[in-house]
Amino acid sequence: MKKALVCAHVASMIQQFNMENIRLLQQLGYAVDVACNLEQPGSITPEKAKTMQAQLTDMGVRVSHIPAPKKVSAVCDIIRSFGIVRRLMRENSYDLVHCHSPIGGAICRLANRTSGNYKKTKMIYTAHGFHFYQGAPRINWLLYYPIERLCARWTDVLITINREDDRLAKKKMHAGETVYMPGVGIDLERLAAIPVNREEKRRELGIDTDTAMVFSVGELNRNKNHRVIMEALAQLPQKNVHYVIAGRGPDGESLREKARQCGVEDRVHILGYRSDVLELMAAADVYAFPSYREGLPVSMMEAMAMGKAVVCSEIRGNVDLLEDGKGGFLLHPDDVEGFAEKLQLLLENEALRDAMGVHNKHVMHSFDRKIVEKCMSEIYGSLPETINE
Repeated sequence: MKKALVCAHVASMIQQFNMENIRLLQQLGYAVDVACNLEQPGSITPEKAKTMQAQLTDMGVRVSHIPAPKKVSAVCDIIRSFGIVRRLMRENSYDLVHCHSPIGGAICRLANRTSGNYKKTKMIYTAHGFHFYQGAPRINWLLYYPIERLCARWTDVLITINREDDRLAKKKMHAGETVYMPGVGIDLERLAAIPVNREEKRRELGIDTDTAMVFSVGELNRNKNHRVIMEALAQLPQKNVHYVIAGRGPDGESLREKARQCGVEDRVHILGYRSDVLELMAAADVYAFPSYREGLPVSMMEAMAMGKAVVCSEIRGNVDLLEDGKGGFLLHPDDVEGFAEKLQLLLENEALRDAMGVHNKHVMHSFDRKIVEKCMSEIYGSLPETINE
């Protein structure tokens, strides 16, 4: 039987973006192994990571823990992860490897290059958003760009998920093949069937039914930039607007302090990890997504597919999804006044929100999971010759 390895630095990358890929590989006749950090699982809880591991085991997938870190400065953990992944490759002689994320992808491709199976293994790497991009800090270009460019030479198929990365990869990287794909795909049929019980969800949160609700999904960290919406909330003339955030992360307490400083702590709800994100999204009036950096954000795609108007940052990935003035508004991530102005406009004009929501639903047809699954099936089923450099 053919063997495949799916590798990422954190478990959330597997749970959120790769379960369908694993099923597809099994359908194509592969025995599948997974390697990821289960103890520090990223944007999901350790309990959710354990549930995912049990689910994979039930599917016949072997799961290995690697202590892959989020930061390149954690050299010892990177070296330990490299050793574990290279051992897996030597012991199993994988026919196909699909890796994800900058650190996980670099570890995996270097391990494959030095494993002794390099000429046999088909190497696929999905870039979920290069850390170097237009406007990125110079250190990102100095650190991540050389690594990605080197590792691209050991890559048979480099998958990009936004147009900026795709242009850069085709011009500067030297992978065997570079393929653009519309993200990881969203299940439009499932989203259309999400029950909308606005009153019940708001009652759970302690929000009145006649109160406006702005919603965000994302890890509680600096990059997701939730603080700009809090500052905008403080500027709105309407005082019956609540901001709800679903997510966990290291900046939870500092964001609560930010809400207190802005005088909106009674209207900001930081929920932590939630399994009912889509139901909360259905109950919202506007979706806000003010990140500094994204690849192609799934939560924003889901909000658009559910007919929500969006206010978001004008950055790579977001601009691939949202048409400014038609599906919502694109703003500089630090433009507090701009976010306040556009939120006020949308919250005061239900007809405008509805029209933008209809437009967004139509746009999301191009990002249906079925399209992505067809692309992945073609990549898995008919890979190019391996690179023997």
